[in-house]
Amino acid sequence: MDVNKYLNLKEENLTARNNLKRIHSKISLLRLATAILFFVSCYYKFKGENNFEIVILSTIIVFILLMRKHRKVASEIELRNTLITINENEINYLSKGEIEFDNGLEYNDTGHSYSHDLDIFGDKSLFQCINRTATFIGKTRLSKLLLNLLSNEKIIENQIAINELKNSIEWRQKINALSIIANDSKDSYQNLIDWSAIKTEPKSKLFIGLSFIIPALLILSLITFAFTKEPIYWSIFVTLFLVNLVILVFQLKKIKLEIFKSDKMHDIIMKYSLILEEIEKKQFQSSKLNELKNELINSNITASENILKLSSLFNRMDSIKNGMGAIIFNGFLLYHIHTLRALFYWRKDNAKFIKIWLDVIGEFETMNSLANFAYNNQEFIFPELNNDKSISLKDLGHPLIPSIKRVCNSVDFSEHKFIILTGSNMSGKSTFLRTLGINMVLAGIGAPICSSTASVHPMRVWVSMRLSDSLNDNESYFFAEIKRLKEVIEAIKEESCFVLLDEILRGTNSDDKRNGTIEVIKKMIPNNVIGAIATHDLEVCETTKLFPEFLTNKCFEVEIINNELVFDFKLRDGICRNKSATFLMKKMEII
Repeated sequence: MDVNKYLNLKEENLTARNNLKRIHSKISLLRLATAILFFVSCYYKFKGENNFEIVILSTIIVFILLMRKHRKVASEIELRNTLITINENEINYLSKGEIEFDNGLEYNDTGHSYSHDLDIFGDKSLFQCINRTATFIGKTRLSKLLLNLLSNEKIIENQIAINELKNSIEWRQKINALSIIANDSKDSYQNLIDWSAIKTEPKSKLFIGLSFIIPALLILSLITFAFTKEPIYWSIFVTLFLVNLVILVFQLKKIKLEIFKSDKMHDIIMKYSLILEEIEKKQFQSSKLNELKNELINSNITASENILKLSSLFNRMDSIKNGMGAIIFNGFLLYHIHTLRALFYWRKDNAKFIKIWLDVIGEFETMNSLANFAYNNQEFIFPELNNDKSISLKDLGHPLIPSIKRVCNSVDFSEHKFIILTGSNMSGKSTFLRTLGINMVLAGIGAPICSSTASVHPMRVWVSMRLSDSLNDNESYFFAEIKRLKEVIEAIKEESCFVLLDEILRGTNSDDKRNGTIEVIKKMIPNNVIGAIATHDLEVCETTKLFPEFLTNKCFEVEIINNELVFDFKLRDGICRNKSATFLMKKMEII
């Protein structure tokens, strides 16, 4: 893990941010000077001085341009600040192990085949270490990916896409920064989806015609009055102004329906457009990334331009909350009626694409997260895939343990499909089972795994390691475990599975536990299951003699050196023989 790249990017963004701040301050001073010049010019014009009209008009134009530039620079400063934070988080994660990323705990499912047992979600989980998403749809897609097994074809597509994005660090970080700034949520996402599903009622041609004719006649009557001073034209102007407001009142319910729950929605949608624009501009090599990009091309106008237009329409609709402005603009031009009509047309033409466009953002965030995981772990590899129910893993380590502390082991399921694993507590059995499980999950979604070389037949992973009593279901630990074992047995009858069991049947006596464990192992044999079971019962290991072609014994040993327990966490052939519990109790003078 090399933090130098992130340190350099942080410095680059700090320098750019500081330069932008200086520009921002200069623009503020220019705006102030322009405003002062405007008021001074107005003062002299009011006193009857000539030739100040051009100065007044020029200051207004310059002030508007400076305001736009000011907002643009402010947005760039916000982007740079976010990029600085992104790189600081990566530096702290790699150098100190501090994890500032969302842990996805809400996606944890204790009933899933491996989610809870393998720490897929929660503090210091696989999700938290991988996750670099910031939108709701990005988090959701990443969580779903980690809970499912892809086909070999999809796995290879993901491997190629992730490998391509791995070194596009600046581009990935910009997508991440824009997503963070968007600050969307489940509610904002769902509100937009719900809005797109509203059926648009077409307006009559008469109503549309009047919405153009009445404002045109109003303006014409006002211009005519200005030149003729005839009261009749003023009366026509006032009458038409009031008619426009009456039309607005009758359409107010529909306008409110359109802006319901849309507060600040235009800003979120505008950030979506910036993300889509970055995707549209980027050139890709992999078929998956190009297919995703092609989802954004539906007509002559790009998805980013379409979404930006929607943002503008929502912003215009929100302006109705400005009471005096709404009266003036609608009294003259039926402003919000025309905006409403434009919004209807937009939804009619583009509503069916909204979910597709947001899904593209979510998928790119997911791929970027996995690419970031690959970049941070350069020593990880993409496993070769096979369909031979063969799994061979060399120098396999737990991907969430820092490399300086990680102990790697090689394991090959080609000759023996199922391992009976023994070892004392703290020797590394459970960690090894989770190492197998997490790497199989990563392999099954196209992500790199912590191994030097690997050939894998991707399989559905089933784990029974961390069950608990369920007070809500009035269910004991023992019964919860029996239910999980039943689920495993039913699953292996349907498909090839990778099964990991850790000290099962702890809720019964030793004879019952031993016999039950042996019978569960026997259930694995006719279904050609691949995996491992950890046990403290050495008699269970004798089962390998009955099925030598399917079962093998592996162990983690502990040594006593200088009156201390020493664990090397290295996987060995055979059965564990050392008794650390007795040694520890004697040392602590318990016995």
